[in-house]
Amino acid sequence: MKRIGFIAMLALYATFSQAQEYKLPALDPSPADILYYPLNVAKAKDDASPVVKVVYSRPGKKGRDIFGVLEQFGKVWRLGANEATEIKFFKNVVIDGKKIKKGSYSLFAIPEKDKWTMILNKQTDRWGAYTYNEAQDVLRIEVPVKLMEKPIETLSMTFVPQPEGANLVVAWDKTAVELPIIFK
Repeated sequence: MKRIGFIAMLALYATFSQAQEYKLPALDPSPADILYYPLNVAKAKDDASPVVKVVYSRPGKKGRDIFGVLEQFGKVWRLGANEATEIKFFKNVVIDGKKIKKGSYSLFAIPEKDKWTMILNKQTDRWGAYTYNEAQDVLRIEVPVKLMEKPIETLSMTFVPQPEGANLVVAWDKTAVELPIIFK
């Protein structure tokens, strides 16, 4: 009798411990990416720590006209796709002469043909710019547009080191802008 009970328990366990089938989402057409300053600090094998971290989604051009059409001039843009781009400062920084406390912020932009208004906003974890609230802005700074000869297919960001900090470079299609950040 004990043996039958043991076999029944074993059969029951085997029935319910089978691998489950999960319906997993397809790969997002605008995958998320993470950018650090210093570049590749997350891969460092020493005690290096980041100063800035940017999390953004990377939409593709896909034959479309981008600025002035897909991303309309004069309208707030999430600076990427999907969730609003977020920037985290691991220490206090200065942007356009204004002290910014360490912490996480959303990064938006208002593109124009010859300049962009870059916006640092207190709201985080937002989808797109649909619930963007100007009253939550920490900073607005105008930066000039730099036209590039060769189009960039996928929205890309990087940091360019400067003597006092680094410039966050945002490039897509034939447009690039730089946001200067001071952390020294």
